[in-house]
Amino acid sequence: MSTYTTDKASPFTRAVISSMRKLYPEALADKSFDNTGLLLEAPFDPIRRQMNSVLLTIDLTKRVADEAIERKDCVVVAYHPIIFRGLKSLTLADSQQQSLLRLALEGISVYSPHTAVDAAPGGLADWLADIVTGHLPSPEPATHTAHQAKREDSIPEERETDGELQDNAPTHQPAAEEKKPQRPRPSMQRTYSKPMYPSHKPVDTSKTDLDPSSVDHTRSVISPVEGVEGFEDAGMGRLITFNEPQPLTHLVERIAHGVGSPRGFPLAIPQGKQVEDIQIRTVGVSAGSGHSVLSGVDADLLFTGELSHHEALAATEKGQCVITLFHSNSERGYLSSVLREKLTTVLKKEWERIRNEVAEGEELTPEWEDAVKDEDVLVECSQEDRDPFGMVILESSKQEGKPLS
Repeated sequence: MSTYTTDKASPFTRAVISSMRKLYPEALADKSFDNTGLLLEAPFDPIRRQMNSVLLTIDLTKRVADEAIERKDCVVVAYHPIIFRGLKSLTLADSQQQSLLRLALEGISVYSPHTAVDAAPGGLADWLADIVTGHLPSPEPATHTAHQAKREDSIPEERETDGELQDNAPTHQPAAEEKKPQRPRPSMQRTYSKPMYPSHKPVDTSKTDLDPSSVDHTRSVISPVEGVEGFEDAGMGRLITFNEPQPLTHLVERIAHGVGSPRGFPLAIPQGKQVEDIQIRTVGVSAGSGHSVLSGVDADLLFTGELSHHEALAATEKGQCVITLFHSNSERGYLSSVLREKLTTVLKKEWERIRNEVAEGEELTPEWEDAVKDEDVLVECSQEDRDPFGMVILESSKQEGKPLS
């Protein structure tokens, strides 16, 4: 059966694109490497049109594409561009191109705002800054690290007896009868959790008790973006200066509450220092891979999605602390906590404007009339989107290793 297609995107797609550009103009993006904007424009089929719905995601994976197709969404707003460089072909052999082809077949378009969201006032950088400068109930709970482990030479060796590992207590056997020490086998009695990820749900401050951006501080843009009318305070990264130094343990608690309560995240501190003793006066903030923004920033703490081994090591050698969340965990919470509501508000107005504009234009077919009469607007966050990395926790086992110091 043939389908009726046009050379235009659906009216609702146009409303979504217009709304995103009002909130996060593409001129704010870092064009030196980024590829923002409309990446896939699916032709509109009024006979088999999609729902007036938008699916928000950080990464457009095959699972997210399946989700959008099943939901019959009209547009996927994928924060990370699924197309970064020029393509010489589009084939089903490539997993990402396969997702794009399948979405196009279903009439679903793809828009990517990426670093425009990072730079915008009230965007990702400010969201992370709001979390760090948030406040938990007084007195703020402090995160405690484990007690200092004993020196290795004070821990008794283990030996195998009847298939179990036991302490190798001193024996009173004559020296001639002493056995040569055996290398213990790893225990198989350990239980590891399934990989765990931060919650998809929007941060409910009434439940987390986190009051964003309530601790006295000043805030400035690290790398300003100029020349975009109405966005004079835009730029990459934020530098926070607290009026009074804050315990690092308090910042750890605020971040955990603000990004979906992950079971853990990496923390780097200078060698020879204890987490509980560190006070933070300044924080450099950048979502995603923060090195390009935070390199050279003189701050007590660098808070970002990820740094390489050598970048983090260089920071701690200079006396700085580093908190990373795994790349996209520094971004994903923004979709549910901020973007979903902001886009819904603007999109309702834009859809009303475009509906009237189309209705007042040339004569419409019955299918087009049905499309522009549909007042519904729905913006949802993907339930399949997650960072590639999850936290696997060793359970039902004594502590191993040593505390961070």
